[in-house]
Amino acid sequence: MSEPRAERPERPYVDADVDVDANAGGDVDGGFIEPVPMEEDPAELFAGDSGTLEADVRRVLVRLLQRRFLLADRNQAQWRILLENQSVIESRLHDLFVHLVVDHERGVAYKRQVRSAELDVPVLLRDEAYSRAETLILVHLRSVFQREQGVGETSTRVDLEEIERTALTYFDPDDTNVASPQREIRSAVTRLAKEGLIEEESEGRFRVTPLVEIALSNERLVELRAWLAEQALAGSGVAS
Repeated sequence: MSEPRAERPERPYVDADVDVDANAGGDVDGGFIEPVPMEEDPAELFAGDSGTLEADVRRVLVRLLQRRFLLADRNQAQWRILLENQSVIESRLHDLFVHLVVDHERGVAYKRQVRSAELDVPVLLRDEAYSRAETLILVHLRSVFQREQGVGETSTRVDLEEIERTALTYFDPDDTNVASPQREIRSAVTRLAKEGLIEEESEGRFRVTPLVEIALSNERLVELRAWLAEQALAGSGVAS
């Protein structure tokens, strides 16, 4: 899907017979604007480029479309460019029926698909579900984060061993191949760390970031907790 392009502003018209130099100190014929030299036109970034955004702004726009989150502390330069050009970036995303959310308190920006019952909206963004292991870990991280915040703690930390132990309780207890789910869990931890939901402070020790509140809303957390409790009571786990 090609990005909608804004038209490049036209150059002001100047009569070829007018002596521009002779009128440099005032208006040309009282109604014309002094022309802008061609070398001051925005340069094309590639052959046939008709875009109007600077290269750095385009990169931020692409980053927002490619990734789940743009984090202020990990991408300081791009975060600054986003804030300086938020209006135009937001406008470009709106052209694609996509919302831009900038959470200054948490230092994160992310996108949401526009959905409307009154308007036929083509869907650009796919709902990319977390894997089984990622979901189990997210529930644990969100629960711990919520508990720690509730008692006034300003930061939440977890150990890899604690994450593995908790997630493994939801796998098939009769499966003797423990190495396979452990690899799945560690791979999930790596991905969640890459997305910024957890940050490794030392080997096997992670800080849970406020992004878990965005990745897993309180309503969804309650639903998943209830479902996992039912699975535990039934003794079936969540093995596929």
